[in-house]
Amino acid sequence: MIRRRTVLAAAPALLAAPALAQPAFTRALRIVVPFAPGGSSDILARLMAPKLTEALGQTVVVENRAGANGHIGAEAVARAQKDGHTLLITDVSSLAIAPSLLKTMSYDPLKDLAPVTMVAFAPYIFGAHPSVAATDVPSFVAHAKANPGKLNLAHSGIGAANHLTGIVLAKHFGFVWEYVPYRGGAAAIQAVVQNDCQALLNGATATQPFVVSGQLRGIAVSGEERLAALPETRSFGELGLPKLLVESGTWQGILATGGTPAPVVAALHRAITGVLADPAIAERIIQIGGAVRTMEPPAFGTWLAASTRDWGAVVRENNVTIES
Repeated sequence: MIRRRTVLAAAPALLAAPALAQPAFTRALRIVVPFAPGGSSDILARLMAPKLTEALGQTVVVENRAGANGHIGAEAVARAQKDGHTLLITDVSSLAIAPSLLKTMSYDPLKDLAPVTMVAFAPYIFGAHPSVAATDVPSFVAHAKANPGKLNLAHSGIGAANHLTGIVLAKHFGFVWEYVPYRGGAAAIQAVVQNDCQALLNGATATQPFVVSGQLRGIAVSGEERLAALPETRSFGELGLPKLLVESGTWQGILATGGTPAPVVAALHRAITGVLADPAIAERIIQIGGAVRTMEPPAFGTWLAASTRDWGAVVRENNVTIES
């Protein structure tokens, strides 16, 4: 009875505050994945889309628009209508890196995209083809130093966060490997599985199944903790590596078009975080090597600005360039 009286008493106040009503979504929503199918962003988008369809009352479709290390898809969202019906899910480190990497950009990630929420964090798996004579970081470093320039690191594009992490890792340990770009993490994984390249740093969400199956060998994982599915694979934190390497990984976030009204962004945030709070969704993300990490839109914006500063320093110090 107490609960019933509370609800009835609150009803007039709710009716008197139409500004708090859920904004209406009037047509299908698109989640743009700016990479090829099979990568971390794609996996998460397809995991969430059915539940978001239920939460928002409109069909939510996933659209892959790969190219230019994720910037073709990001630009499409930046130029979309400012109504919240077009969303971007991406490794947001790529957005942080872009202003320092590209000579010119047709959009500004900090102005033309509106942070909605962080979705998940997955550490990088530092993996190798099973033919490589190494089982952990010390043996890999020894092997790389004994074979300078003979190892190739597959990554998801010049200037991608996993490319820059590879540069920092090699410089830290003092070895040399060649960098081979692919169109997305899924293609990089296949390159190492096929032994076209010998190593990779890639998000655990997409990479872990290949290590568990034995198609790749786990050398280490970024972050402070080991992955539950790979209990014998040590973390960068355990190894005492620099903070930049420890915190490297796939930070997946969702953004709308810049200028989308704040109530619409807030409604999207509520719907997405509600989906991520579903124990089945959260458990599935854990199973594939990640962990749910949500942020309020302002906090996400602050995170993106700080990451833009930090990754920009890495780009400049290592003279990483790409044609825009």
